[in-house]
Amino acid sequence: MLLNGLTSPEVLKAIAEQKLPELAQEIRNFLIEKVTQTGGHLGPNLGVVELTIALHRVFDSPKDVLVFDTGHQSYVHKILTGRAKDFDSLRQEDGLSGYPSRLESIHDVVENSHASTALSYADGIAKAFEQFGEGKDRHVIAVIGDGALTGGMTWEALNNIADAQDRPLVIVVNDNGRSYSPTIGGLAHHLLTLRTTKGYEKFLEWGKDVLVRTSAGKPIFDALHGMKKGIKDIVAPQGLFEDLGLKYIGPIDGHNIQELEFALNRAKEYQHPVIVHVITEKGRGYKPAENDEAERFHAVGVVDPETGIPIQNGGRTWTNVFSEEIVELAKSNQQIVAMTAAMLGPTGLDKFKKEFPHRLFDVGIAEQHAATSAAGMAYAGLHPVVAIYATFLNRAFDQLLLDVALHKAGVTFVLDRAGVTGDDGASHNGMWDLSLLQIVPGLHLAAPRDEATLRKALQAAVKINDAPSVVRFPKGALAKAVPASDSYKTVDILQGTQIGDLLIVSVGSMAPIALATADLLTAHGLKVTVVDPLWVMPINEDLITLAKNFTHLATIEDGVKVGGVGAAISSRLREESSTWSTMEFGLPTKFLEHAKRNKILEKYGLTAESISQKILEKTRSTSIS
Repeated sequence: MLLNGLTSPEVLKAIAEQKLPELAQEIRNFLIEKVTQTGGHLGPNLGVVELTIALHRVFDSPKDVLVFDTGHQSYVHKILTGRAKDFDSLRQEDGLSGYPSRLESIHDVVENSHASTALSYADGIAKAFEQFGEGKDRHVIAVIGDGALTGGMTWEALNNIADAQDRPLVIVVNDNGRSYSPTIGGLAHHLLTLRTTKGYEKFLEWGKDVLVRTSAGKPIFDALHGMKKGIKDIVAPQGLFEDLGLKYIGPIDGHNIQELEFALNRAKEYQHPVIVHVITEKGRGYKPAENDEAERFHAVGVVDPETGIPIQNGGRTWTNVFSEEIVELAKSNQQIVAMTAAMLGPTGLDKFKKEFPHRLFDVGIAEQHAATSAAGMAYAGLHPVVAIYATFLNRAFDQLLLDVALHKAGVTFVLDRAGVTGDDGASHNGMWDLSLLQIVPGLHLAAPRDEATLRKALQAAVKINDAPSVVRFPKGALAKAVPASDSYKTVDILQGTQIGDLLIVSVGSMAPIALATADLLTAHGLKVTVVDPLWVMPINEDLITLAKNFTHLATIEDGVKVGGVGAAISSRLREESSTWSTMEFGLPTKFLEHAKRNKILEKYGLTAESISQKILEKTRSTSIS
């Protein structure tokens, strides 16, 4: 097999051209075999096999720098740079990352897996090369999907890239018409036009060949060339890019290695910013992905390699519950509209779209725009529900703070994949929201612990029309129902009484761990009560009143401990008395390695055993037990 000896890009360059289709098929077979066993981003990588081969044959990584936007499509790059032997450990603890990783290889540059960032990164690298006098000798190549072009940051970068025409920066637009969901908006329509109107460059070259043979040919050709923008608008409107000062090459068949190498070599020789528009098919070569909706195979769990059917059915998920409840709420409330940032299916809004197609807005990969657009909708009388992954709210924080909260806009943000998500690594853990949102004036934040409290939180959130609200929940299967055994006014008591030694405040999905911790401590003679306030912002004054009946208080959350819910409650209690004994349990302020959720929680002490041990050490030191 050709793949067995593929240890570096230099080896790839030595493979005979006629053997490359065979190599491409081997890589596809390898990806299907490995990724269906470990889970991962299968569809995007099946679509870029030939493109990645051509990139590494034309350019000289790591001297020439390859920057992958999001990194979803970097598996083939990893294979071609000698990491095929490690694919059994893909996305596993201490194994191969699901994204580019500087720790793995000198060929990896950008680890951030958030979309629309690659062009800004590439612009900065190219500027640095120029400063060091290496600008003409080292190329920077940014591979960006058509979906990522819907992000505003991309266009900020393009504006700057076009301003410096002497830098050899190649932008490869990997156009498969999809991000997670089909790419939408004006830019998507523009690219669709480019895909379906090939032939402009051939037409212009044919005209030149014919006209220059006549005495008047050169002036006529120059006149026609001067009409370039008008012709392009009719024949192939790539003028959008060239109006920015960027040379355009394409569209190119992204599964024809010869065509790809020819186009990339042209771009390499140009020595100026140039866009290479490549048409690929997401999931190519894998029948389940080709025959089904490509969105389902963007990222997969462990699946049957023949059928693509999940081997383990995780049952109902948090996302399923949100999907059902928001539809029910919208049936009786005409003001509710929903918004997604190119993630219709993953956030569960596909059912909403089927039921209310004219009340669903997909803004593309543009979270900042989504937040401010939602504020405008709220001003005009609607109640927008913006469903995104928790980690992506980071990108829209300024808009949430100053465009939504400052204007007291009734917008509900639903944060899927909150807390520790695990397998996808540092950039996908939704661990920042509980700390970031603490400083947003007037914001209401709910952290439900099970299906019933998620529905309850959503029902309350869409009734808040004078401030932003947030409902957060974790990735994956629903937790078992955790019913309240009692209540203290608005605070659910999950276990224990209204007075005792220790009050444990459980935040959201950490309820099972909080209850297990209480059981261990009770066995040591402590009188322990576990409560869930559901709404953790603003601080529940009933919780503060209840806490005065206890000697110690501990909070357990799956967000960053610094500035989190526990810190806010502790600060509020110390306003009452400086003698309060409080303990906060949460995540450290660091980027977490990829691993299963339970492994990460164990590593950072968020288990019943670890938490109870630390509580015992503190309580014993104060002679409570």
